Amino acid sequence: MIKEIEDTSRAKQQPAWLQGYIDSSEKQKQLYKKTLKIVILSQIFGGAGLAAGITVGALLAQDMLGTESAAGIPVALLTLGSAGAALVVGRLSQRFGRGTGLAAGFLAGGLGAIGVIVAALLNSIMLLFASLLIYGAGTAANLQARYAGTDLATPKQRATAVSMAMVSTTFGAVAGPNLVGVMGEFAGSIGIPALAGPFILAAAAFILAGLVLLLFLRPDPLVISTAIANAQEKDGTVQEEPNSESAAVNKRGIVVGAAVMVLTQFVMTAIMTMTPVHMGHHGHGLSEVGLVIGFHIGAMYLPSPLTGLLVDKVGRTAMAVASGATLLASGILAAFAPADSIALLICALILLGVGWNFGLISGTALIIDAAHPSVRAKTQGSVDVLLALSGASGGVLSGVVAAHYSYAALSLSGAILSLLLIPVVVWSRKTQSKDPV
Repeated sequence: MIKEIEDTSRAKQQPAWLQGYIDSSEKQKQLYKKTLKIVILSQIFGGAGLAAGITVGALLAQDMLGTESAAGIPVALLTLGSAGAALVVGRLSQRFGRGTGLAAGFLAGGLGAIGVIVAALLNSIMLLFASLLIYGAGTAANLQARYAGTDLATPKQRATAVSMAMVSTTFGAVAGPNLVGVMGEFAGSIGIPALAGPFILAAAAFILAGLVLLLFLRPDPLVISTAIANAQEKDGTVQEEPNSESAAVNKRGIVVGAAVMVLTQFVMTAIMTMTPVHMGHHGHGLSEVGLVIGFHIGAMYLPSPLTGLLVDKVGRTAMAVASGATLLASGILAAFAPADSIALLICALILLGVGWNFGLISGTALIIDAAHPSVRAKTQGSVDVLLALSGASGGVLSGVVAAHYSYAALSLSGAILSLLLIPVVVWSRKTQSKDPV
């Protein structure tokens, strides 16, 4: 198993406080529970910051640029920014701990949200685009926070730990879109364009999330987890043969987990991005858009406890297949639902969120299973780069497809793409069956 030199050297001579965690399973359990509580609190704020910007980003760009074909650019930019930030957050987390890496991402996201507000005031397209890139760092931190709760979890707790981090995002994620109207009115009262109002909420929420992690995520769970793994291997408690076969299995787990997350992210982002624009074309106001997106984002996170339990009990690959089937149903319903039917749009977007939830949690569990703690944060950051780039591609292409064809064509395309999850899982199972027992 590959380990960083600095991690190996630390294992030889640990500080007394760190050795205390290595020697005591009770202290490990206590820190695991404490870490989950802190992650939950930070995710409540992070969810609000993430959702508020996503809800009106496309509408703000459409208003400033005066063209629908560019409406997907904001989501593309913030997810592109998320890609770069995911790599940085992963590296910082591996070197300095989860708290430092995640806090840096959230604080940068808060600064990006402030930049969006200034861009709207100045009507500056270039500043808007640059700020959205920086705002994407908050998105990266919000996603990578799901890993923090798993560092001290047992293999049978990992998906459940991911789900606890994700479901806590629901509180802020659902509140954010439904505060669009209120924040728009507040922004107007102080001379800021109404569509920039939600970014005021996003800035405050991201900054608070970063401060919570920076100040309270101590001792750092990744540092403890790495020290425990190294100590167990040194003492022979864990037997791991660094042969080519085991390396292939680990690589396969990472490839499959990444493929599941990338496909679900692409489909979800593409359909979600153009739904507000589609609704705007048919006379729906900001409050109705906020309602639909609120249900969607709630569906992205609220089922997490049940999903985590199913992933741990039923299996990672089975839930990946369930993700593909759910996204397929969502795309078909979104394509054929009457544009004036809020109820059917809500149902389609709920299915979209649930399908994404299934894919993200099952894919995340596969990644965690495959990566050693000494390289886990870097690996997770690298995978999240692909996740963000997938979202960026979905955001850009969604606007082009919807503008040149239709929202229905976009939704059906997403439904067809979701079926690719099935051959990925079949390939995974076939290759696993060839491994020696």
